[in-house]
Amino acid sequence: MAIPSFVDRVTLQVQGGNGGHGCASVHREKFKPLGGPDGGNGGDGGSVLLRVEPGLTTLVEYHRQSVRRAQNGQPGRGDHQNGSRGDDVVLGVPDGTVVSDADTGEVLADLTGAGAELVVAAGGRGGLGNAALASSARKAPGFALLGEEGDGRRIQLELKVVADIGLVGFPSAGKSSLVAAISRARPKIADYPFTTLVPNLGVVVAGETTFTVADVPGLIEGASAGRGLGHDFLRHVERCAALVHVIDTATYEPGRDPLSDLDVIEGELAAHGGLEDRPRLVVLNKADVPDAADLAELVREDVAARGWPVFVVSTMSGQGLNELTFAMAELVRRRRATQPAPEPQRIVLRPEPVRGGGAEFTVDRQGDGQGGHVWRVRGTKPERWVRQTDFNNPEAVGYLADRLNRIGIEDRLLELGARAGDAVAIGGEDAVIFDFAPQVEVGAEILSRRGEDQRLESERPAAQRRRAKDAEYHAARELEDDDE
Repeated sequence: MAIPSFVDRVTLQVQGGNGGHGCASVHREKFKPLGGPDGGNGGDGGSVLLRVEPGLTTLVEYHRQSVRRAQNGQPGRGDHQNGSRGDDVVLGVPDGTVVSDADTGEVLADLTGAGAELVVAAGGRGGLGNAALASSARKAPGFALLGEEGDGRRIQLELKVVADIGLVGFPSAGKSSLVAAISRARPKIADYPFTTLVPNLGVVVAGETTFTVADVPGLIEGASAGRGLGHDFLRHVERCAALVHVIDTATYEPGRDPLSDLDVIEGELAAHGGLEDRPRLVVLNKADVPDAADLAELVREDVAARGWPVFVVSTMSGQGLNELTFAMAELVRRRRATQPAPEPQRIVLRPEPVRGGGAEFTVDRQGDGQGGHVWRVRGTKPERWVRQTDFNNPEAVGYLADRLNRIGIEDRLLELGARAGDAVAIGGEDAVIFDFAPQVEVGAEILSRRGEDQRLESERPAAQRRRAKDAEYHAARELEDDDE
């Protein structure tokens, strides 16, 4: 199956890189086996960004490859070596790309202006090493924090062509020919309906003003309701500063004339909505045909009576094109004078924190479907702390308990009637479930206080033996002195 060259709507799976794990390490030197913690931090995962690239006009690159993943952060190492950060993945998109969540339909951003950026999948944060976790009360942590997973989501990219002038009209009215006549664009042109299947962009220079012109294909009666190609391409006129009606004055189709064509297209634009404030120009095209020139002169006053400037042109002979391009340039200058210059932005999507029941968490009692119940704890901090914990390390579990107690989760559970042995779940579908055991020390066995290494506080056995020998030697010398 052939891949089209113009794609204006794609669905993309993006995944930020995972953060690297922190390192639990103890510094060692000759004659100094316990020199203190020196584990480095893990590196942050890379993010997936969308960035507006002015030279792009299609989303076809993401039609070919619809999954993009950023690089993971590297784990920390001993000797205070932090892991490197994962590389970002920057995806170029055309100016005028609307980004929405593919699952919920929520519009995340409307990217316009060169350099505008959107972070659609942030990388996970790297875990702290035991050197960063050391404190006066925890001098030698025997654990480190795990790196967090990067964000993942399905997004939809929808391109709305950004052009200063939008050409609208029936198929074969001469829109593509007009773009080719006033610019260097060379669209496909033929004398049958729906020759143009994608919007064509052309750059026009009129005096000191340079602007872009786009023809919008597929507009017929009923286009706003999905008939023909109008349902797919009407959105491309939403960003145009002005609209130009291109009217075919040489059509031989029964029931059509310039005024009725104009009314039909205006009706479709009104049904689409949001275009009432755009200035209009009317082009009576194909004046090189004798009968068409007579018809154009006949209806010119009726069209002008509607308050729109009218131009009789021929893309074949060039009649009226110079006046038309300068009239377009004047509309563009007026529009630009009223619009502030856009500034490139960098937008980062962050979920809203869960609030209520406390400053940073909620506690609810829920049935487990088997006649029992579970206490479910939700909140940004506790859920993140659980993801950072290595549950194979008792000391790390004790550190997690300290953190949860510090923000009052244990007290809140007791207030609500929780008893020892009740099931407590922290998180949503992937929650960690454990038995509630209030005021129970769960640190490592070698510790007197959670997270404190007594080996750094006491003398080493070799030093104790040497001290004992010194004491015996001095005691023996004292006895010899007394005998003398």
